[in-house]
This record gives sequence, C-alpha cells and structure tokens, in this order.
Amino acid sequence: MSQIKKLSELKIGDTGKVKNISSQAGLLKKRLLDMGCVAGTVLVVKKLAPLGDPIEIAVKNYSLTIRKNEADCIEMEVQ
Repeated sequence: MSQIKKLSELKIGDTGKVKNISSQAGLLKKRLLDMGCVAGTVLVVKKLAPLGDPIEIAVKNYSLTIRKNEADCIEMEVQ
C-alpha cells in the first residue's frame, strides 16, 4: 500500500514517485520541470545534512540538492 508524504519527510534511501509539486513553489517548480522532474518521476533520497537541510536527491541520472522548505512543496507516493 502506498502512502503520500512530502519529500522532506523521507529518509536516506527512501524512493518515491512525484505525485504533485505545489503551485506555490514558483521557481522551484520551473526548475524541477526543466530537469524533467514531473508527476511520475522516481526520486531517491541520497543524503541529508546533519540538521536535515539541504537534501540531496537522485533524479534520473543526476543528483540535485534542494532546501528542506523546497522539499515541503513536493508530494511523493512512497511504497
């Protein structure tokens, strides 16, 4: 059974599909869309800073580092 969580709630090694990117994300949404990160894209959490900010994620064949407040805008479907 899958759950819907925010990307910021995932732990290292967790994998999920992008369900929705909040329209309030503004530039983040554009940046993610430009990199092909759309609904259905699989993301993997690779690293978390000691205080949980920033978060490094694997998207397709590259790594992306985003802030925790940006990760709060991304809803994930986690298995």
